Amino acid sequence: MFTGIVEETGEIRSVEDTEEGRRLRIGTTFADLAAGQSVSVDGACLTVEASEAGEWFEVFLATETLDRTTLDSVAVGDRVNLERALAADGRFDGHVVQGHVDGTAEIRGIERESDAEEGGDWTFTFDLPEGLERYVVEKGSIALDGISLTVADLDASAGTFSVAIIPTTYRETTLSEKAVGDAVHVEVDVLAKYVERMLDADDEARPPVEGV
Repeated sequence: MFTGIVEETGEIRSVEDTEEGRRLRIGTTFADLAAGQSVSVDGACLTVEASEAGEWFEVFLATETLDRTTLDSVAVGDRVNLERALAADGRFDGHVVQGHVDGTAEIRGIERESDAEEGGDWTFTFDLPEGLERYVVEKGSIALDGISLTVADLDASAGTFSVAIIPTTYRETTLSEKAVGDAVHVEVDVLAKYVERMLDADDEARPPVEGV
């Protein structure tokens, strides 16, 4: 499990494409990675295959992962958001993030509230992914490229939602490198999925009302 609090950005060092999928080597300062551990790479939970402490780690992306994410298009020199799995005794910030990408959303607009170098939030507006509309609510949680964010505005008629990005988040994640038209990974709040499932199960279990 992850929290959506990005620890650092890592640079893609090498890309190896095979018939089975794609292998990435990613630069990192993480010194405690070992084979079999999970790392969130732009919000996708991937398994470490090999690593050199404080230098790099390698992950393999199967065809299913490549089909569902934008990682099929990353190249050497690109940067990705990184977060290690939450330790059992770790501080829980952000929100519950599984690292299971539900879909992608295209950036519709980027605006800044202030021209001051360190002041003013950024507002990013995204397409509302088809099939995920019911899980996106104003002031609710959402993970974009592995970043835990709050939905600031939802425009169902336009099919868009917006998030406010503070300068620190903008500076310390890959959002500073994004442009209108770029796509990001979306993971909706898993708690909303559980609530929906329980309500559906309750409706299925409820006996029909006679005469209705």
